[in-house]
Amino acid sequence: MILTAKIFTALVALLHFFFLILEMFHWDRPLGLKVFGHKLEAARSSKVLAANQGLYNGFLSAGLIYGLYKGGQIGHQFQIFFLICVVVAGIYGALTASRKIFFIQSLPALIALVLTYYYPDTVASHIKSFF
Repeated sequence: MILTAKIFTALVALLHFFFLILEMFHWDRPLGLKVFGHKLEAARSSKVLAANQGLYNGFLSAGLIYGLYKGGQIGHQFQIFFLICVVVAGIYGALTASRKIFFIQSLPALIALVLTYYYPDTVASHIKSFF
């Protein structure tokens, strides 16, 4: 289950890296217009805001990747913190923008959060598994 937790966390990190690419570099291009359902004029007028939002998604992705890389208790704490951030951001987006944001953003992060919380990859968890 630890591997499953890591896979889900990595998928959430990749998803947010993809959001970074979309929001920072494709917001007013055909792919971004299709994914977000914006008209070209609206996308052009909000391009700077979208790039800022993409940068924040990049920070979420970086925090999750660092947590996976670091491992142990510190890595576990990073993963929990950044997964909570993703869940909260997705819930806020679902309440204020579109309900589908919950299913695209929050639900995978919530699954990863539960798995990571209950199956931590820490030295303490490995010691407990022997007893």
